[in-house]
Amino acid sequence: MISSIDLDRLQIVCYPDPVLRKLCEPVTEFGPALEALGRRMLQMMHDGKGVGLAAPQVGLPLRMLVCNATGEPPGDRIYVNPQLSDLGESEVADEGCLSLPEVTVPMRRAVSATLTACDPSGKDIRVSGKDLEARIWQHEYDHLDAHLIIDHMPTSAELANRRLVKQLEDDYRSRNKKASTR
Repeated sequence: MISSIDLDRLQIVCYPDPVLRKLCEPVTEFGPALEALGRRMLQMMHDGKGVGLAAPQVGLPLRMLVCNATGEPPGDRIYVNPQLSDLGESEVADEGCLSLPEVTVPMRRAVSATLTACDPSGKDIRVSGKDLEARIWQHEYDHLDAHLIIDHMPTSAELANRRLVKQLEDDYRSRNKKASTR
């Protein structure tokens, strides 16, 4: 399956695309094709000026995420079948999402976490992170379980983002209406 993905056709999908609401399946195929997918996702993340991107955000319901908390190429990371543990104390900070352009939501997240995953070759990884890195992991992990930041909006954020969310919904309906008439 991974080797049949056309990497050039991948694009970031926006809310309310149904793939964002699918529980992602574990990755079972490791190797060069998965590495290439991860590299393409990193490129898309950087192009979008993001710090993290999960596979469902490019239309693939797979348990895979990429991130870079440093902004520098050596900080690029690809995590396959991630699990989070050892979540520390929490704090609230505003978050955005490449699948919800311009929407920001105050989110309570742990300030530290441990991530256990595999790399694209299938090698086990266990890393601990804090602050922005831990926040990114939690945000992208939510995507793998079909959760979005708008699911946790307080009323004030709901009111502040209402117009943007409605515009995303209208744009999605418009694109799909055009596609179905072709």
